Amino acid sequence: MFKINKIAVAVGLCAGLAATSATAEAAEKNWRMATPWSGGPWLERDAQMFADRVNELSGGEIAIEVYPGGTLGSALKVTNTVKSGVAEVSHNYINYDYGTDPTTALLAGHSSGLTPEEFMMWMYEGGGVELYEEYRRDVFDVVAFPCAILGTEIFLHSNKRVETLEDFQGLRLRTSGAWSELASRLGASTVVMAGGDIYSALERGVIDAAEWGSPEMNQPTGFQEVAQYVILPGVHQSGGFLECQVNEDTWNELSEDDQDMLRLAGKLSVFETWLASSFADLDAYQALLDGPNEIVHLDQSFIDTIYEETVKWEDEYAAENEWFARVIESQRGFKDTMSVWPEYRLPIGTMGR
Repeated sequence: MFKINKIAVAVGLCAGLAATSATAEAAEKNWRMATPWSGGPWLERDAQMFADRVNELSGGEIAIEVYPGGTLGSALKVTNTVKSGVAEVSHNYINYDYGTDPTTALLAGHSSGLTPEEFMMWMYEGGGVELYEEYRRDVFDVVAFPCAILGTEIFLHSNKRVETLEDFQGLRLRTSGAWSELASRLGASTVVMAGGDIYSALERGVIDAAEWGSPEMNQPTGFQEVAQYVILPGVHQSGGFLECQVNEDTWNELSEDDQDMLRLAGKLSVFETWLASSFADLDAYQALLDGPNEIVHLDQSFIDTIYEETVKWEDEYAAENEWFARVIESQRGFKDTMSVWPEYRLPIGTMGR
């Protein structure tokens, strides 16, 4: 649908000229990027990576200045900041808009959802990216597309040992989006807070546990310093996406080629963040194994219960929300297609052993 291939060819032909001339000319458009991030890889690598790609692909005509969470508006209300025009663009987690429409959870990633690799295939080959942009414009009046990948998360950094459903009862848990609702249904006491507030909340005992991101994303937060247990696997978030949003008026002022260029910058950033984050997760997880924290694995019966509750939750929302039904039908169909993978692919790490 989108003319990404045409733009990619054009970029390949002019990349050398753009790289040398972009820095010599002042940008014609200077955009502010709102984010929810207080620091770490999502701000300093992923958001900045998209900004850099846009500058390169536009030949220096569009310069994006990245702002940390809370600078241009509420860290959890970035969509409003972009919609109002306070920022022309954002780097955001769509699940922060879950309170407006639960369909956001399916596009951000949720329990029993797609892995990062499956998510990328569904987005770019299975029609997901077109659904994503249509949905954001229809429901939220912003233009949005994926621009970073989310790896499988750590289930919990916790000061209470959690293995079973019984252990989960009454757990004071920081989370967000669909998992906030599902975790409550499973017996936890949930609270939504910005990432920058989690460390102190864990340290002071305001919460018992928190989920945030993958091993690499969690490492610079220091959660492992104030929570004894690292609970695995991340069944609440097996994969997902971060998005870039553009103000509708700003978008409509762009040429069609520039619009496609922004989509291409997002697609390149997704691939690059997948490589960078997946590789960085290896060292980050090894540091947890070598550190003082106790690694705890969830009981399979608890994992099965999470998946069963997730399907009930999906069916309930699909029955009452047209957009939710459209997206979950597309994802379930894709998962059915992917079911043959184990028949011809070896598990990761088994080749040559």
